[in-house]
Amino acid sequence: KGIMMTGGGSLLHGLDERISQATKIPVNIAEEPVECVAIGTGKALDYLDDLDSTNYGS
Repeated sequence: KGIMMTGGGSLLHGLDERISQATKIPVNIAEEPVECVAIGTGKALDYLDDLDSTNYGS
């Protein structure tokens, strides 16, 4: 439970601790934060045609 940080910004030294202190919520950094963003984006693109453009823009 808590906040899962991903992406390059999650690698900034101490950012996870600062967010945890400010929000009082546990913060975890993904095992492979940069790679998981790329993998997730690739999976989302598989469903791009299924998105309703009236809800998500054109």
